[in-house]
Amino acid sequence: MRCQVAIIGAGPSGLLLGQLLQRSGIDALIIERSTPEHVLSRVRAGVLEQGTVELIRSAGAGARCDRDGLVHSGIEIAFAGARHRIDLRSAANGRPITIYGQTELTRDLMDARRDAGAKTVYGATDVELHDFDTDRPEVSYSQDGVQTRVTADFICGCDGFRGASRQAIPARAMQVYDKSYPISWLGLLADTPPVAEELVYASSDRGFALCSMRSATRSRFYLQTAETDQPADWSDDAFWSELRRRLPDDLAASIRAVPSIEKSSTKLRSSVTEPLRFNRLFLCGDAGHIVPPIGAKGLNLAASDVHYLVEALLEYYADGSAAALDRYSHRALARVWKAEYFCWWMTNLFHLRPDADAFETRLQTAELDYLTSSPSAQTSLAENYVGTPF
Repeated sequence: MRCQVAIIGAGPSGLLLGQLLQRSGIDALIIERSTPEHVLSRVRAGVLEQGTVELIRSAGAGARCDRDGLVHSGIEIAFAGARHRIDLRSAANGRPITIYGQTELTRDLMDARRDAGAKTVYGATDVELHDFDTDRPEVSYSQDGVQTRVTADFICGCDGFRGASRQAIPARAMQVYDKSYPISWLGLLADTPPVAEELVYASSDRGFALCSMRSATRSRFYLQTAETDQPADWSDDAFWSELRRRLPDDLAASIRAVPSIEKSSTKLRSSVTEPLRFNRLFLCGDAGHIVPPIGAKGLNLAASDVHYLVEALLEYYADGSAAALDRYSHRALARVWKAEYFCWWMTNLFHLRPDADAFETRLQTAELDYLTSSPSAQTSLAENYVGTPF
């Protein structure tokens, strides 16, 4: 089998990349180890930067997001029993954020690819990358007992940190910058109205809490927990009770506790791989970098990677120039590191840190007080939160 671009992974980044290339006349094959149902079962974040929304529209998959997405022009910060609103739109040159679940976005991209007649291989096992240091890279896989080998001009690894793409790279060829935080998040999804019109980031002496939403009737909540805590350790009642303790009284009173749809645990970490290009193999999204979820940057960084990669591939196929491909890693990493800093800063600002002493805890409160009272500090947060332009 032959294609121009072989994409490993049918998550949002792989699907978005494939759809944008397909609409530009480039033959892109997507290879995914899981079933479509399993891909859609992954519950993930739902905060989209304006640049990501515009990219989704360019892919021909933005109709439902434009119709059902919740456009927010601010966020709330809660601490010491009080609520403070940060006006994102006025502080960041009019750019808002859009709340739209990653699962729904993935579904939209799947539907767009199906409607375009583009091929995605699901249920691929034994995926291996070959000869990506030559001008004839290949991907091999098995499906229903049949082995297939695909020759491509380029391979794009969109299959996550533990995927086949990253594992194929010799350790000596990459530099990995990694940081683990002694913090986990427990997330709960439920069909209950949001407690506020916008996202609420709450810092308390019991730990961090985040009140988010997927729609006007479905909400997503997070609690900072111990590293060892698992979803099975928390009943729904225990979750709702603890969430109320971490919020100002008026928000706590507005919580409508209902049975959860899903609970999951996430260990907070930061990781960056350099470079993101290995001759004919390009890493994209989580395959190249991971951020703590508090800054809502994971999916958006994947989208900006896709943007830079599509620009580079279009230039290559239009006039044979590899100049943009040569710049891909540098351009993408410049944005990645800014987002890594922002998420690191947010993580340290809002969480109860097990290793912090009393002095550091008081400094944390002072910084929150400064942030919520200084227009300059709010502008800095807003510019980073809505995302720097691609």
